[in-house]
Amino acid sequence: MRMYDLIVKKRNGGILTREEIAFMVRGYTDGEIPDYQMSAMMMAVYFQGMDEEETLSLTMSMRDSGEVLDLSAIAGIKVDKHSTGGVGDKTSLALAPMVAACGIPVAKMSGRGLGHTGGTIDKLESFTGFSTSIPSERFVENVNRIGISIMGQTANLAPADKKLYALRDVTATVDNMSLIASSIMSKKLAAGADAIVLDVKTGSGAFMKAEADSFALAREMVKIGNGAGKKCVAVVSDMDQPLGFAVGNALEVEEAIATLKGRGPADFVELCLTLGAQMLLLGKKAETEQEAREKLLAVIKDGSALQKLAEFVEAQGGDAAAVYDTARLPKASLTKEVKADKDGFVGHINCEEVGVCSLILGGGRETKESCIDLSVGIVLQKKTGDNVLSGDTLAVLYANERDKMEEAERRLKLAYRITNEMPQKRSLIKGVIS
Repeated sequence: MRMYDLIVKKRNGGILTREEIAFMVRGYTDGEIPDYQMSAMMMAVYFQGMDEEETLSLTMSMRDSGEVLDLSAIAGIKVDKHSTGGVGDKTSLALAPMVAACGIPVAKMSGRGLGHTGGTIDKLESFTGFSTSIPSERFVENVNRIGISIMGQTANLAPADKKLYALRDVTATVDNMSLIASSIMSKKLAAGADAIVLDVKTGSGAFMKAEADSFALAREMVKIGNGAGKKCVAVVSDMDQPLGFAVGNALEVEEAIATLKGRGPADFVELCLTLGAQMLLLGKKAETEQEAREKLLAVIKDGSALQKLAEFVEAQGGDAAAVYDTARLPKASLTKEVKADKDGFVGHINCEEVGVCSLILGGGRETKESCIDLSVGIVLQKKTGDNVLSGDTLAVLYANERDKMEEAERRLKLAYRITNEMPQKRSLIKGVIS
């Protein structure tokens, strides 16, 4: 088998076999197939596409290129959740304790953020002493003992995807549905869960801006999950404005805690209930979506979800007292209110630009080596559809450097569009694909 022949075959619109794809992925991961040949293959795939069988074969080959976690020592049905990312997306911080409190083991592998805000691990490190660098034995033990644990992604998780994504990023071949879906799902399948719930974002703050593209990606990933023998459900949700009000690591942790205390923003609570209901259904802890939602609301009301978060933080070395006293979380030294300069309605918020403002303040990473300031960020006071008078506070900036705060203020003002008429309301949940 020669890589040259496979490039010609795909360039001419041929269908690659499972064995050919496995040869290609293994050879590239091991360094036997050079970048220039894989670049040619990625461009051929970009133009010719891949069918369902090819996409599944590519995903499984990338999954099998490294470590595949064995979670069989954890009792019960393990249900994982993945988000395609967005601004203010602190969902795992509240959702994982809610689901664990309902009796579903949460054994999650998470990463750090690269972009406008930190990832789940960065946010959790707002609890002093918290660590996801734990041995796999302790990871399994924590899940069996308290129902929840999160560890950092291992270096050997789907190494083929790391190499392929870096190559696609510099050869203009990122934007292909099969390649995007296989990249995401190879890591999810390697993480070892029995079932997966996917939160696929759409809108100005999402990777997929167009709703049709988000649905196409959701369908592709569900097909891959099912083809790999996993139960898989995708929820397409709105990311045309930040989720909740808080954007920034410690600020998002504080909002997640407020949610577990029954004081969460309506949109954030609804997303947690929608995703959580699907997780309970897949984990066989509820027969209907309504029953699942009632169980999730019950663990908020009786305080068991909040207690589960505290147990989880303590089990991984963090300051659990901060769950009950958020004044112990990192705090910025400067605040600045961003004011409206005319009357009207918030017609639209450029969600991605809000994320950029958080990055400017220091809340995200421009490179993998960047150091995140966990205390900074933005708390919105007005969201799309809200009535605004001149002088009203649109948002509050939290910063530690005055020049960064001033730049963020200027850009955040431009991110808000004030209109004379109330905009049409966008639905949060666009659809569920199973």
